Amino acid sequence: MRQLFIALLLIVGVSAASAHQLRTASTTVLFNERTGNIEVLHRFFLHDAEHAVKQLFDKKADIHQLESSRSQFSAYVQKHFQLESLNEEALPLKAVGYEVDGTNFWVYQETPIIEGLAGLRIRNSALQDIWRSQQNLVNVEGNGPIQSVTFTVQDEWLEVRF
Repeated sequence: MRQLFIALLLIVGVSAASAHQLRTASTTVLFNERTGNIEVLHRFFLHDAEHAVKQLFDKKADIHQLESSRSQFSAYVQKHFQLESLNEEALPLKAVGYEVDGTNFWVYQETPIIEGLAGLRIRNSALQDIWRSQQNLVNVEGNGPIQSVTFTVQDEWLEVRF
């Protein structure tokens, strides 16, 4: 019985350790009729963001303690995310802010809703220049049924249609 208990503890420990190795981030693109904006909410695991700033900017970067590290990471995320109409017209995203919330780092952007938009072309390559296994899920909400696309390192642009 004791051996079974130890084996279960090892399995749980290995599973927990390997679960964190999965590199994922999620973004919600929300059509907010009340504000007239498309709101973009990026969520990264704080642990991944912390490792990223050390590799991208400075080994002494610290998202927990340094405003400059948080600002740099936010700017990096914004550089790696773009929206276009289906006819490849850029939808300019304005930075709204960023925050640390528990185990997450959030980056916020917005752009006005364009009338007659038939769909979106989306690009999201954040952290894929660091980790080739990074996957970025994007959920589009508030304009018909929720639609999702997942970016892997080989994806450049993906589309959703309304």
